[in-house]
Amino acid sequence: MTQTATDFPALESDPIEKLAIDTIRTLCMDAVQAANSGHPGTPMALAPVMYAVWQKLRFDPDHPIWSNRDRFVLSAGHASTLLYSMLHLAGVKSVNPQYEILGELAVPLEDLKKFRQLDSKCPGHPEYRWTAGIECTTGPLGTGIATSVGMAMAGLWQAATFNRPGYELFDYNVYAIAGDGCLMEGIAAEAASLAGHQKLSNLCWLYDSNKITIEGSTDLAFTEDVATRFEGYGWAIQRVDDANDLDALNDALDAFKAEQERPTMIIVKSIIGYGAPTKQGSHSAHGEPLGVDEVRGAKRFFGWPEDESFLVPDKVRSHFTDLGKRGAEVRSAWDELFASYGEEYPELADHLDNMQRRQLPDGWDADLPEYPADPKGAAGRDSNQKVLNIVAQRVPWLIGGSADLAPSNKSRLTFDGAGDFQPDDRAGRNLHFGVREHAAGAVTNGLALSKIRAYQAGFLIFSDFQRGALRLSALMELPVIHIFTHDSIGVGEDGPTHQPVEQLASLRAMPGMIDMRPADANEVVEAWRVIMPLRHDPVALILSRQALPTLDRSKYAPASGLAKGAYVLGGDPNDTPEVILIATGSEVALAVSAYEQLVDEGIKARVVSMPSWELFDRQTDEYRDSVLPPDVTARVVIEQASSFGWHRWAGSTGEVIAMSTFGASAPLKALQSKFGFTPEAVAAAAKRQIGR
Repeated sequence: MTQTATDFPALESDPIEKLAIDTIRTLCMDAVQAANSGHPGTPMALAPVMYAVWQKLRFDPDHPIWSNRDRFVLSAGHASTLLYSMLHLAGVKSVNPQYEILGELAVPLEDLKKFRQLDSKCPGHPEYRWTAGIECTTGPLGTGIATSVGMAMAGLWQAATFNRPGYELFDYNVYAIAGDGCLMEGIAAEAASLAGHQKLSNLCWLYDSNKITIEGSTDLAFTEDVATRFEGYGWAIQRVDDANDLDALNDALDAFKAEQERPTMIIVKSIIGYGAPTKQGSHSAHGEPLGVDEVRGAKRFFGWPEDESFLVPDKVRSHFTDLGKRGAEVRSAWDELFASYGEEYPELADHLDNMQRRQLPDGWDADLPEYPADPKGAAGRDSNQKVLNIVAQRVPWLIGGSADLAPSNKSRLTFDGAGDFQPDDRAGRNLHFGVREHAAGAVTNGLALSKIRAYQAGFLIFSDFQRGALRLSALMELPVIHIFTHDSIGVGEDGPTHQPVEQLASLRAMPGMIDMRPADANEVVEAWRVIMPLRHDPVALILSRQALPTLDRSKYAPASGLAKGAYVLGGDPNDTPEVILIATGSEVALAVSAYEQLVDEGIKARVVSMPSWELFDRQTDEYRDSVLPPDVTARVVIEQASSFGWHRWAGSTGEVIAMSTFGASAPLKALQSKFGFTPEAVAAAAKRQIGR
């Protein structure tokens, strides 16, 4: 039998604010204690902050993906019970991937009772797509606030692109709670600097300054003046000296809403584990359950029934129901406004609807070219720039940019009207991240979470800086397009520090990340045919700096085979070959040259272009066996990157011509000769495979 506050008259006399905050606190304590795992201290301390923010938050619990909702990000994700408790109390409903509202609570009380347990909607850290109402998977500290910068940029871009006189469809704010750990991370500094430059006045970070990390006091390693740092970035600073001071919190939040020129940081001082007197400020309150006795003591401190767990007073439920009703009224008025907008601006309304549903406009690929054979060819980055610009003109919500490398990776949108996203042009579609690779990845995730079709570009070697953000785009199943050029030792004279070797293997190891390394201009075109319809898959598009010959497709198989990850490029697909040459990207032309030598010598060879391991892996066994017949064990793999993982396709007896060391500084031809990437070396390996 569920007990409510009517069974505990003493609670009925408490002010509703105190009752609501104590409900949040006790739900968090009970969830952590039931799991015997988690962090109770920060949720207990920040319950008033959470309550104050959500009182200001514009959202409709019945429509959690409403386009103009305010966003809330818990960057201090270890305090996840704080968010789960709020989602439960606010009555936020669940949504399926088809954007159909399912109706049941996103966080039922039973799931909160199963915090950190298998299949619970309340995992240890907030997970996007797992629990409705979670705006992003915050993951490693600092990543959540960095992602919130992308959300704020998206809001301003959407307003400039879609709003019209009398139709203010987009004016949402983005709130994020961060801790000391978030602000120590480099990604936070990158993102904060970018946000200050961009004057993102719709962005508010609430910094929980509790002076505690896992190892102990922040005095061990973090003694900087955070306020001065952020003032230098161009942020407005508000201070709240006591996290329990609702009046001060409300004043600071109101000041944020009034700010028109700068992002806002609200520095909130809290005592970790507030409400558990014997453990206030302690390490164990940060990273361990309080224990049964301490939970009882904390509840006694609040005037809460000590023997009750997961208690939600009736007054609190009614209070949060009223909050939801206010949001529903605002959302309903927005729906009416959008209906009128659709009549007056039907094309824009259609764009907005497609963007929100991650669908493409009709004929988006109508202008894609087919390239004739050309032995000189073009660099992958050059082919990609042409295709990117063609697609972007047909898909107006495709936007992105580079971490200061656009002139070299050719990621800039160059058509008339593309513009640059800056404080004086919020509709610009070219983003400038500066030399901030990690933030670029996280910001782009934030754009994608706002349903913008987003890309970010850089050199493949610098994907190392972005590892955390790349992983989160895969974990969240976001269709972010990660464009990486300068993809191999083909970088040449720049030397081993700039020549990627192990990065391809690393990206291929990431679950859900689609790798694509096209062999020529036509494979680049086909890559975009695959990329754009994706709704839940990020892509790492790997492109060359050096020119790649455009293959003669009247002689070799169509590039449309790229869609299956690997295909028979050269040789009769219905005839069993003696030896198979497998290559990706710039090495496909090398394999073709060796293939032609072998054929001239009467050897039945096959060339397989394998631009995507991930896509090939998704094909049927029958298809994979048709490309790589299991009984043909004579195989040679060629790739100017690490050999790691290639024996899966080469087989235990096949030969892999790849990199086992870092590269060297020299012209490309010298490097190819040194490391064995020549037609003669490939042909010789093929002959060894068949005993000639």
